[in-house]
Amino acid sequence: MHPSVAVLDHRQVNPVDGLLPRPAVLSSSGWDGIHLELYRQPKFATADHQHTLHAIALGFPDRSNQMPAGYRWLEGQRHRENRPAGGIAIIPAGMTHRCSWDSAAQFMVLAVEPDLLKQMGQDWVNPDRIELRPQFMEASDRSIATVLATLKAEAEGGGLGSPLLVDSLKTTLAIHLLRHYCTTQPRLTSPAGGLSQVQREQVKAYVEAHLHQELTLVELAAIAHLSPAYFARLFKQSEGVTPHQYILQRRVERAQFWLRHSPLSLAEIAARVGFCDQSHLTRWFKRLTGATPTQFRQP
Repeated sequence: MHPSVAVLDHRQVNPVDGLLPRPAVLSSSGWDGIHLELYRQPKFATADHQHTLHAIALGFPDRSNQMPAGYRWLEGQRHRENRPAGGIAIIPAGMTHRCSWDSAAQFMVLAVEPDLLKQMGQDWVNPDRIELRPQFMEASDRSIATVLATLKAEAEGGGLGSPLLVDSLKTTLAIHLLRHYCTTQPRLTSPAGGLSQVQREQVKAYVEAHLHQELTLVELAAIAHLSPAYFARLFKQSEGVTPHQYILQRRVERAQFWLRHSPLSLAEIAARVGFCDQSHLTRWFKRLTGATPTQFRQP
């Protein structure tokens, strides 16, 4: 690497210091394997730099529903981007990159640990052959835009979102990248039969015993001795819902038990069943049952 090329590590606080005019206005915290940042910048141009992680950039249109124009360089290849609304650029880890924006711009950057793609794809392709292709901001991708928008909402929620939801979004994103943006595309065959009976019983027993704690896709997959991506696919086939949806259902059902059979306050019940606080419990309880916990408890 040339000594003049800056290196950005999105695991660090304010990784763009000295590269962009302004720091991120929103950053994720505590997510394993991914790092989300939202930027609002004036007209700017960057120097050459490299990311230690894979970077996905998603642009937002301005008030006139237009995207600011500009250039992007990937490994020295200069390209004038048309930047459609919802357009994405993909910059693989270690690739020399720079860009310019002709007017004020708002965009998100999602940095993805390379090991995440290897971990998620290990059931379908040799991890050493997983190579992400670079992508200029020439086309939109609704799937990636939806994942990033949901992650943005989680980052803005002040920690109320479930770690399992972030894990599920990571899995969705990784499978999409493996299918559409890697040089070697895995054969994602439809699993037959879902989880075995033993795997289902072990995972459900673990969920019941740890419902009051944070649960992650990685630890549930480890119980079934599967990779997180493969486990998520098999679990949904077996149960008809994602692991995240299943755990929410079980938490609400456990809350119903305590509401019927105890004088505990809503805050105490929320803590016992794994919700962050009373408002988090109320939101999901009403979404899944159609009634608030207070209404449910009334004789």
